[in-house]
Amino acid sequence: MTDAALPAARPSEPLRQRLIRGLLYGRKDRAAKARARVGFTMIAFAAIYTVIAARLAIFAVVGEGHGLRRNAAQDAVATARPDIVDRNGAILATDVKAPSLFAEPRRIIDKDEAIELLTATLPDLETAEVRQRIMTRKGFVWLKREITPQQQQDIHRLGIPGIGFLRENKRVYPSGQEVAHLIGLVNIDNQGIAGIEKWLDTNGLADLHRAGFATDRQQLPVELAVDLRVEHALRDELIKAKDKFHAKAASGIVSNVRTGEIVAMVSLPDFDPNNPKEANDPDRINRLTTGVYEMGSTFKAFTLAMALDSGKINLNSMWDARGNLHYGKFTIHDSHPLGRAINTKEVFTYSSNIGAARIALSQGVEAHKAFLTKMGQLQRLRTELPESAAPLVPRRWGELNTVTISFGQGLSVAPLQAVMGINALVNGGYLIPPTFLKRSEQEAAGLAKRVVKTETSDKMRYLMRLNAEIGTAKTADVKGYYVGGKTGTSEKVINGRYAKKRVLNSFTAIMPADNPHYQILIMLDEPQALPETHGFITSGWNTVPTGGKVIARIAPLLGMEPRFDLPPAERLILAASKESR
Repeated sequence: MTDAALPAARPSEPLRQRLIRGLLYGRKDRAAKARARVGFTMIAFAAIYTVIAARLAIFAVVGEGHGLRRNAAQDAVATARPDIVDRNGAILATDVKAPSLFAEPRRIIDKDEAIELLTATLPDLETAEVRQRIMTRKGFVWLKREITPQQQQDIHRLGIPGIGFLRENKRVYPSGQEVAHLIGLVNIDNQGIAGIEKWLDTNGLADLHRAGFATDRQQLPVELAVDLRVEHALRDELIKAKDKFHAKAASGIVSNVRTGEIVAMVSLPDFDPNNPKEANDPDRINRLTTGVYEMGSTFKAFTLAMALDSGKINLNSMWDARGNLHYGKFTIHDSHPLGRAINTKEVFTYSSNIGAARIALSQGVEAHKAFLTKMGQLQRLRTELPESAAPLVPRRWGELNTVTISFGQGLSVAPLQAVMGINALVNGGYLIPPTFLKRSEQEAAGLAKRVVKTETSDKMRYLMRLNAEIGTAKTADVKGYYVGGKTGTSEKVINGRYAKKRVLNSFTAIMPADNPHYQILIMLDEPQALPETHGFITSGWNTVPTGGKVIARIAPLLGMEPRFDLPPAERLILAASKESR
């Protein structure tokens, strides 16, 4: 055999390739190796298909819109809010969970059918609005917020792809209209738009929501100063008075004179915060903070306090009230003229406009303005409630303005503003800003500002008690509670003129007059004359008896023990004041 007939030698295989081939195929039992490789491949494919099947199952149950829903609705879903409670822990506002209906338009297969089914199930849905939302290419749209569980169940049974539900926080108010103006209300996204609810958002709650910290059950309740029991009694009596005297509106406040706490506040007509549409009625405003009014003769308390505090007059100073006071083309007269000179006590007790005007003029215009400024009557009052109104102050304040303002005409203030000032006149002389939150006497002392002398405060308490003993506040003198008070009747300005038959009546009372704890303000807007009032519409015939009924109901609730057989104000208040000095 020649060299040409021999087969060609196989080229030498590199070591690396031989090693790989050996690991893959081995040197023995290649059939077993092949079976193992086939089995491994089958297991790998089975694992892959298992993962795919699991993902499909998740999408079938949860839907691919879950993440989209979470992201798209994150800013729109109603956020959690803290409970609001009264001073005794009674819940005034709280959150509950309520379902809301949404759609994912891109996942809806038959949009026309979906619109027809949804509007048939929820008749209050606007077909055009639903169509406009569903026909978009958006990933998420709201269809209806806060539906009932029954509505949710009915829609769920329809089985419409791309229609789902989110559980949101819904604000509810168990006490309904009782504290409507104080609590306020929220919008559809659970954001405060009025009252304490709005105050919460503007004082950090909105920031907590944005930071993700204001979640369910992580927030402490907000404790208010209001006592729901007192609130109910005040509102009930005001409703009765409004109906009885056919008044246009009625309102009232119960204030702690030592702390400035507002224990109750009612303004009628009110609204139910569970039905936000009612709050839009302009006749349902909070007249005690957003309304400004001429407060009538209750303002004589400021006039007399100013003069007594100056030391220029005393309780026995005499004032000429023998005839009307003519000032320019204006004539000042008294409702019940005495036709003689009267002393300072009688100016207050008989509510003399002439006497008040002469007292104010004796102090001067600048002193009058300075005193009312010091008492907080000429600036807007700021509290936790966002709703407030600035007083209407004369642009050019001359002697005529001082004359009319001395008896409560020509200057309009918020009633809560007047309450703050009267508190200072009877609590020892300290002006304390009002609050709707709980506040201790120690905390109030840190905020208090002395505005009148202690002896001036003693004299004002004496005058108010004297008015309940022999003056216009007698029908509010509830036995056992040593009530003091001052009435006010102001004619309303209609078309630029005072209307004698359309009045705003007010009555401010303190109890007990020798050591006041509380002040009560009662107001009736345009009360009508009744046979039992003998045709009169002045405060003594309507707001005063209403105030007496309120006092009789709330005094026990406030923990005040009745005291009987007390001496008259001359001995219990004035004599004690002189002895203490």
